[in-house]
Amino acid sequence: MYYFIVNPNAHGGQGGKVWRKLERRLERLGISYDARLTQAPGDAGKWAAELTRECRESRTIAVVGGDGTINEVLNGLSFSCPITLGHIPVGTGNDLGRSLKLPRNPRRCLRRILKPKNCYNLDYGILSYETGQPVHRRFAVSSGIGLDASVCHDVQDHVKQHSPLARISGRLPYVVIGLRQLMLAKPASGYLVLDGEKKVEFNHIWFISTHIHPCEGGFQFAPKADPESGQLEICVVHGNCKLRLLPVLAAAWFRRMGRRKGVRFYRCREVKIHINRPFPVHTDGESCFCQTDIALRCVEGKLKMIV
Repeated sequence: MYYFIVNPNAHGGQGGKVWRKLERRLERLGISYDARLTQAPGDAGKWAAELTRECRESRTIAVVGGDGTINEVLNGLSFSCPITLGHIPVGTGNDLGRSLKLPRNPRRCLRRILKPKNCYNLDYGILSYETGQPVHRRFAVSSGIGLDASVCHDVQDHVKQHSPLARISGRLPYVVIGLRQLMLAKPASGYLVLDGEKKVEFNHIWFISTHIHPCEGGFQFAPKADPESGQLEICVVHGNCKLRLLPVLAAAWFRRMGRRKGVRFYRCREVKIHINRPFPVHTDGESCFCQTDIALRCVEGKLKMIV
């Protein structure tokens, strides 16, 4: 039995169109399956929890949707039984699918899920913060605070409003929205504490992105991020001149990010971040509102995925 969690509204309704084709394929092949379609935010996490809570036998769950749907499923999963995740990317950014080099053709993705040749035990991250009580959010790809999160928040607003921009596939929506958010952005000061030992202070922080996989919104901010390393890759972008962000963003866009002025990289298992005023925060592109203090850590090799 294969279990599918489907976001029919992913990428302006493309998720539903893709699923109908895949469903016909499954029926022609005589494959036994159980499909759960989301109708509202939070449904994917609810289905994931129902499928894995108190489950003892191994299960394969395939997620049809974007990085946000994967994020919901990851946060709903109970690891009380052996779980194998498959992914059929249908989203705006599709950072996870790009990192895992999954086929763009949904049928080819389905074929890999039905006849898996490679399964990797991947890391995932946990973001923690306070909103009167502790909040813990898992993330599969990345989590960030600052300008990158502002862009993610704006993209989600366009998706919710069914904006024409949100229907454009690929990285272009992030570029358009990113340029607008860049004009509005203001830096802040703060510090990082790496693995509870090393404290690093910065003035004029624009954003800090924390990665399991290299890309975020199609921008490769952490080229050395490795989802099997057991560590987070952290990119800090800072500086007192906003114009100097343009070559940094261009380098990330063209996958040529490396050592340059205003960019610092760190690798650690956990990090605490303090910003002197509330900054937007995201996990896998999903809004976590604005925070001043966040903590992130890596959970090693817990997420089994078909690639």
